[in-house]
Amino acid sequence: MLFEQILFFVAAIGALGGALGVVLLHNPFYSVLSLIAHLVSLAILFLLLRSEFLAAAQIVVYAGAIMVLFLFVLMLLNVRPEERFAGESLRFKLTALALGAVLVAQVAMVLVNSPQRPLAAGFDASSRPVARILFSPHYLYVFEATSVLILSALVGAVALARKEE
Repeated sequence: MLFEQILFFVAAIGALGGALGVVLLHNPFYSVLSLIAHLVSLAILFLLLRSEFLAAAQIVVYAGAIMVLFLFVLMLLNVRPEERFAGESLRFKLTALALGAVLVAQVAMVLVNSPQRPLAAGFDASSRPVARILFSPHYLYVFEATSVLILSALVGAVALARKEE
């Protein structure tokens, strides 16, 4: 019990730290590595929720395939670290602060209005029910559209990289 609590707090801190690293780091390569750390931390949280299938999918699909694709595109495009402008506008900073406040307010509303009860005893996140839902006729088209979108993004990245040469 104590081990699970410690693991929860370590994974939660890792998830928050990884998410902050994605936003705050100026080097895109380090941002992707922070995103990988975030996704691995989320997989640990899924394991603590006894959802082994979602944890494995998180590691294999997101931390594995998608992040390798991101790293490949970054290396292909030879993206350099972000440069700061000397005259960054106060207007942009205030807009970002206002939008951040709206996001915090929305999260607070969800937390206040959500029922404070544990997951239902019949909750099943094993592979069979998830596959049945994911590959139903309704979600199958969304699944295929996502794969076409990722493929078109990769083709666009290659086209941009070739145009610069």
